[in-house]
Amino acid sequence: MLRIGLLTSGGDCQALNAAMRGVVKGLSANVPDLEVYGFFNGYHGLIYGDYRLLTSNDFSGILTKGGTILGSSRQPFKLMREPDENGLDKVEAMKSNYYKLNLNCLVILGGNGTQKTANLLREEGLNIIHLPKTIDNDIYGTDMTFGFYSAVNIACEAIDCIHTTAASHNRVFIVEVMGHKVGWLTLYAGVASGADIIL
Repeated sequence: MLRIGLLTSGGDCQALNAAMRGVVKGLSANVPDLEVYGFFNGYHGLIYGDYRLLTSNDFSGILTKGGTILGSSRQPFKLMREPDENGLDKVEAMKSNYYKLNLNCLVILGGNGTQKTANLLREEGLNIIHLPKTIDNDIYGTDMTFGFYSAVNIACEAIDCIHTTAASHNRVFIVEVMGHKVGWLTLYAGVASGADIIL
């Protein structure tokens, strides 16, 4: 029996459901006995034991559904070693829930902060797989994060829509695109949309 845990952490991003579905379908096709436990609202669910056993029905029809069926939250990495308001040791609580379910591995989908906590859990001896999710495409060691191209497409659609307004009124538009501490999303969207200047 192979038992894995799944959680999505950090900001919302395209393809979270599709990525989880891919993990489960890939394993289901190659592992005869599989149990998948979903932790709700990111590391919060792993800390406080908010989870349930997922079935194949949970992954049916979610390929093109936005968001995440497990929910997500932000649990700052810098606070992970600090006890919660009730004195709970969050790291020990996460380890305890991992071992209580007798998990073979925890699959974590998230960005930079999520990756730091995933590495902390790896250092604590847990088997961890981290799938790099961020629209910013700014996770060290990855060429392309899932969610990035979807975000580029959405930014391009918005920029394309204002092209005609700018031309009709002989105006210049300044469009601000997010990207955390890097400019990949701005660069790709600007080049694809024919921006005159990209800063």
